[in-house]
Amino acid sequence: MKKRFSEEQIIGFLKQADAGMAVKDLCRKHGFSEASYYLWRSKFGGMDVSDAKRLKALESENARLKKLLAESMLENEITREVLRKKF
Repeated sequence: MKKRFSEEQIIGFLKQADAGMAVKDLCRKHGFSEASYYLWRSKFGGMDVSDAKRLKALESENARLKKLLAESMLENEITREVLRKKF
């Protein structure tokens, strides 16, 4: 899924709101909902761009490791099934 806004843009929006711009005006100006703003604030609030890039890298690594674990567990289960049928 393609995101409309990058993490850098989102952090910029949050900083504009922190600087005093009304959330309603910010949302209208950039074309996103207040719900999106509050979701982003809960995820990225207080972060710098470098923090967001690190978070993205960690989430990507976590997803890769979860996939490897699932594949390994599936392989182990298949091996157990084959051994059960042999004996």
